[in-house]
Amino acid sequence: MSAAGDRLQDTARQAALALPDVSHGRPFTPGLDVYKVAGKVFLIVTDDPDEQIITVKCEPEHARALERGYASITPGRYLDKRHWVSLGPGRGITKQLVNDAVEQSYDLVVDGLPHGERPHGPAFDKAATDSG
Repeated sequence: MSAAGDRLQDTARQAALALPDVSHGRPFTPGLDVYKVAGKVFLIVTDDPDEQIITVKCEPEHARALERGYASITPGRYLDKRHWVSLGPGRGITKQLVNDAVEQSYDLVVDGLPHGERPHGPAFDKAATDSG
């Protein structure tokens, strides 16, 4: 089953808002819904009905693999095209793929934060205990 248009965008929004310490707003333009953790962008949802995409941060190698595997995944709009990809509705774009893309983007941003700025909570406290 494909997640198309509004469903893709709604799935991304729900996935983002389920993560710890997420804020969102429209700091750039009314048509871009921006999701951040600790002030760093990890998801942009475009409200343009003619271009229903989401843009997420991605490891460059993984980004290129996604672009090769899905016709509706392209280098990121609005941001660095090496580290960001845009997902649009299309064949193979499932709810799980969207959820995974949002969560991986969030994790990349969190991993780049100084330890004192990272979100706190049971999942993060356990990870810190396991790695330390």
